[in-house]
Amino acid sequence: MSDFLGLREYEKTAFFLDGANLYKAAKNLGFDIDYKNLLAKSKRSCQLIRASYYTAIQEDRDQDYSPLRPLVDWLDYNGYTMVTKTTREFTDQQGRKRFKGSTDVELVVDMMMLAKHLDHLVLFSGNGDFRCALEAIQPQGVRVTVVSTVKSSPPMASDDLRRQADSFFDLADLEKIIGRTGAPPRKTRETSKDEYEDDYDNDYEEVD
Repeated sequence: MSDFLGLREYEKTAFFLDGANLYKAAKNLGFDIDYKNLLAKSKRSCQLIRASYYTAIQEDRDQDYSPLRPLVDWLDYNGYTMVTKTTREFTDQQGRKRFKGSTDVELVVDMMMLAKHLDHLVLFSGNGDFRCALEAIQPQGVRVTVVSTVKSSPPMASDDLRRQADSFFDLADLEKIIGRTGAPPRKTRETSKDEYEDDYDNDYEEVD
């Protein structure tokens, strides 16, 4: 068994990356994820069937450019299966333009559909809403690993999700392994619970 995420070379494995949740977890810990290294290291450690990245894309009618597009395009060309959805624009009570969107349903459906072909499922998210899906998948003989963090303030990983998973790896402990070298250092910051669930700000990850 590999020390990396408990991967086993003979197991058919799939990664499901909840883009918004994973990005904000890494951001709160103060580092960027090296997605190229993550994929390469995983392929050496298991039979990686698929690595899917789920995210809602902010398409501002006042702009011709989405700040998330470079990341989405880079991942798409570098081995990840991209599942995207356009966010919905609305105006909040203070008259500010906001965006809202979620790919949670798509992620759950894909997990349920692919589970019968897997030995190991790795979910990169701390969202407790996925607990029921994991509970339904595990009786099929699929080992489930969750990657998120309880070392940010507030913690990004739901206690219910952690308890349901067969294994849990804290993202903070993986920084030296999958952290992007050469990226400018980030300061950790506190994030309110509702900020990382469905509301989108203008801060997106950059990819070299």
